[in-house]
Amino acid sequence: MATEQRDGVVDGVRLDVQRLHETWMELLFPRQRGAQHSVLGKWKPSTTGDKAKYRIWGALGVPVVLVLYPLMLLGVAVRFYSRRFDSLATRIGLGGTVLVMTVIWGALTAIVRTYGGFGQVGFMAVLVASVTAVVSSALAFIFWAKGGRATTVLLAYPFGVTALLLPPVVAAFYSDTVGAVVFTQSRQIAIVLLNQVFQPIGLKDLLESQFELQGFAFVLMWFGIAVPLGWLLGLVVTLANLTRPQEDEDENKSGGAEASDD
Repeated sequence: MATEQRDGVVDGVRLDVQRLHETWMELLFPRQRGAQHSVLGKWKPSTTGDKAKYRIWGALGVPVVLVLYPLMLLGVAVRFYSRRFDSLATRIGLGGTVLVMTVIWGALTAIVRTYGGFGQVGFMAVLVASVTAVVSSALAFIFWAKGGRATTVLLAYPFGVTALLLPPVVAAFYSDTVGAVVFTQSRQIAIVLLNQVFQPIGLKDLLESQFELQGFAFVLMWFGIAVPLGWLLGLVVTLANLTRPQEDEDENKSGGAEASDD
């Protein structure tokens, strides 16, 4: 049994890598991805020049595949959890999504108000964070429901990440206790981003001269993190769909279930 599972994993990895490389090859050459199942078959170069270009492009694709494969696996994991949200959101709709988020955050706000011991300031912090989370979740649902891969990647995922990242930052403006943690960690993250991301591309000095990390700048900073992070998650899910279509996984699961029934 263990050997069969190991062989299955190896076969799955081999198929993923093959699809990624075939997709890379298809950027320049026709009939590369899955062409072995077509009547015409896989296109192969016939002239010496085409053969040289084919080999060079194939060799260039090897490091690209090595970089993309871990991202594709991340996309499979993100897709797994996002499908759970998709299934729930489809059943309850926009009103249900807003209601669920309102109940969850409203309950937290009520607990803080009644038993938290944080006073009026703590209550306002959680209340504002709750409103931020509910609004961001609603926007994420609206853009997801609108349909289309571009809209989902460009808008739905960023607002979904915003619903997770922004509430603590907003709450920090109303609570010194929360602010001591959030603002301190935000400054540390900003230093890392300036030195590791923006300095190599020559933008560190410009950002330091134009922006001061105070007040509302913290909100802009985290929104600026949430948006590209949402794009990244949307792109890795797209990569997962391209490399390992959901239909294949569903077929494998149903095939496995049938085999176990037998």
